[in-house]
Amino acid sequence: MAGNGTGVARADISAHSSGSQSAGVSVILAAHRAHGTIARAVRSLLDQDWTAWEAVIVSDDGTDYRPTLRDAGIDDPRLVFTGTGRVGAGAPAARNAGLAAARLDLLAPLDADDRFRPGRLSALAPLALAHGAAFDNVAVVRDEDDQPLLRLFGDGRAPDLLDADGFLATSVPMFPLVRRDRMPGWDKDVDFCDDVVFNIRVLDAAGPVPLVATPFYEYRQRAGSITFSSDSGRRAERGYRHLLDRLAGDGLGIGDAGIRSRFAAAIAAKRARNAAFEAAFGAGRCANFQEFLALGEG
Repeated sequence: MAGNGTGVARADISAHSSGSQSAGVSVILAAHRAHGTIARAVRSLLDQDWTAWEAVIVSDDGTDYRPTLRDAGIDDPRLVFTGTGRVGAGAPAARNAGLAAARLDLLAPLDADDRFRPGRLSALAPLALAHGAAFDNVAVVRDEDDQPLLRLFGDGRAPDLLDADGFLATSVPMFPLVRRDRMPGWDKDVDFCDDVVFNIRVLDAAGPVPLVATPFYEYRQRAGSITFSSDSGRRAERGYRHLLDRLAGDGLGIGDAGIRSRFAAAIAAKRARNAAFEAAFGAGRCANFQEFLALGEG
């Protein structure tokens, strides 16, 4: 089991930084059965020109990811290893464990089967430092054959600033860089649409923040993921009901009443879209939700 790796001091991080980089980025990778993809995710950090980063790799499957990375030729002092202490605690718990181990001024989630495209950190980090957070466009790619499926925003359609309403109109996961004082964390009971709740909380705390139109985040759609499973629609319905219950109770920690109300309305719209996806999936017109969106039916 990977232990709480604390052998990388801040001095080690700064040794990799150029003089123009005033803040480092802690990239949090929640890893559950990710030995087949973790090297690609970490290599995408090694390819960044913004070198002031650390990768906090959180094992949520009781295994040690260091040998896997070393076998792939990756052994870097900016890698920090920790774990949830459980098997299958879930992405929110794993990301919170990574947040607890992270030491730098900016934080960014990276799913262990996704990748950052070159230039992402240098494009977003200064904006996040100045404004509290920054988002970028997202490219959805089929993992098996690298086939592009869609982009969140097409050419000329990305707004300069993203606010809660703009975010709620999207259907593709987004992964911001967030300044530590605007970092909301993840609720362990929200294991569906946890990225949506996280992003709404970021925008509630930071207000409208910059959006970079370039798709620097590559969201890899893989066979075997939740969105490929035959019960994904039923999982979604359960998740939406839970979010509505939380909104009616504690408001999911969202301070702005208007955002809470609009979030509830957006969940109702997502439930309707989920019902349409269930119908399309049952008819064999798509294999997963992102393919459903690419059909233009969502």
